[in-house]
Amino acid sequence: MKAVEKIKKPIYREMEIFEEKFALSMFSKVPLINRITHFIVNRKGKQMRPMLIFLTAKLINEGEINERTYRGASVVELIHTATLVHDDIVDDSNFRRGFFSINALWKNKIAVLVGDFLLSKGMLICIENKDFDLLEFISVAVREMSEGELLQAQKARSFDINEDLYLKIIRKKTATLMAICCAIGAKSVNADKKMVDKLYLFGELIGITFQIRDDLFDYSENKIGKPIGIDIKDKKMTLPLIHVINKASLNDRNWILNTIKKHNKNKARVKELIKFVKEKGGVEYAKKVMIEYKSRALKMILDFPKNDFRKSLEFMLDYVIDRKY
Repeated sequence: MKAVEKIKKPIYREMEIFEEKFALSMFSKVPLINRITHFIVNRKGKQMRPMLIFLTAKLINEGEINERTYRGASVVELIHTATLVHDDIVDDSNFRRGFFSINALWKNKIAVLVGDFLLSKGMLICIENKDFDLLEFISVAVREMSEGELLQAQKARSFDINEDLYLKIIRKKTATLMAICCAIGAKSVNADKKMVDKLYLFGELIGITFQIRDDLFDYSENKIGKPIGIDIKDKKMTLPLIHVINKASLNDRNWILNTIKKHNKNKARVKELIKFVKEKGGVEYAKKVMIEYKSRALKMILDFPKNDFRKSLEFMLDYVIDRKY
């Protein structure tokens, strides 16, 4: 059984219902929007975020969920999809999940507007159902993700980044949304603040683990993942690189920074830098930090009953660090 199917097993029916509700949540009277959202639905990703919502809700509520849980999952996936559409425009990316991106098929102007449409749809679902507590979570997530991306862009110009700042950036731009998923899952079944806060932190730890794994793909020989060296080409300072820069001699540091600043499009130079980072222990260090965050997340759910929902969350933690893309 594939890893994602193992994770999904105890919430399989809920995910089927969710997919129907999610498709309906994007409906518009404008045919072009429906054509584009149909394209999005048919090229869905792993759907980790809705799975987190259903699993955390069931974990603490004896396997029961409600309509608010479904609404929370739909809203999160709308927001997540909107950010992906906008990210592809910002990154000038023509592909998403092995298919042409929205901006590649319909150009930037329409892609921007579709992203805005999805964002507004998510907000309206909360307002129309008076889910103002869920709306607050979502609004915080959008703010944090925007700040994280802008902070990363700012530091990409100056290259002034250390490990603490890197963790702050990925906590904002990636981990926040996963944290919000777990909090919404708990909140949707009327958990108290202590439980909501606990599961928020659990989701944040998963998100940090997920992003470090994503950054490690830059140094992978596996062709299934993202193109090797893409972060270096985009001048993104990731954990393996940061660790090596902070340990490097002045001459090596200058060579690294010069490669990123002026030779980041030179395939041979980028390949040389990747080899250097590996040899100096950057990849091994990042793996060690990733496993530490995974272990911290695992410890947070070990005091819950050992049921199918907890097992699936444990499978998800394994999947996050073992995945190939």
